[in-house]
Amino acid sequence: MVPDQRVHAHPAASADWLRAARTARALSVATLVWLGLESSLGLAAGLASHSVALIGWGLAALVEAAASLIVVWRFTGSRTLSASAELKARRAVAVSFWVLAPYLVLHVAHDLDAGHRAVPTTLGIVVTAVSMVSMPALGVAKRRLGRRLASPSTAGEGTQNLICATMAAGVLTGLWLNTLGWWWVDPAMAVALAAVALREGMRAWRGHACCH
Repeated sequence: MVPDQRVHAHPAASADWLRAARTARALSVATLVWLGLESSLGLAAGLASHSVALIGWGLAALVEAAASLIVVWRFTGSRTLSASAELKARRAVAVSFWVLAPYLVLHVAHDLDAGHRAVPTTLGIVVTAVSMVSMPALGVAKRRLGRRLASPSTAGEGTQNLICATMAAGVLTGLWLNTLGWWWVDPAMAVALAAVALREGMRAWRGHACCH
């Protein structure tokens, strides 16, 4: 019997599940606050430095924010105990992954055609470094909660947080290597992240996110 069914069948025995649901919602709200700041600063730094990976990372923060909003919606009010709400949330998170991929590819193509090259940016380095350190903890916590709640939407949001940390590390590496003349690392990282987003979107749609 999945958690939603247990809650309906044995309300008195659902305290632990409901506490986990409240924790998932609280973490998503906290994540929203950080992602709003992260996205604004990342986009500003990326546009100033012509870094497609940094711009993509800033936009990915908006996609993550959408996933966080979905999880907050999922665990608010009567939807907390609704199996249909979990299905809708899971598929909405999957779509949020898919929104990012085509933008990254198109932006890479535009910047290559225009001859833009990423340049080092202090703001971008600071913001991505903070994200690289903080996001893994959030991602791991949400994936664990996703398993406890049997909630692919929660686990999928956690996966997006982990991807964000990986992206931050990749952006930092790309900016550094660009100073050595390896300008192609930045767009290559953006295309690789687009592929990851497509893959994770398919996993989230099928409900596999909470099982790994």
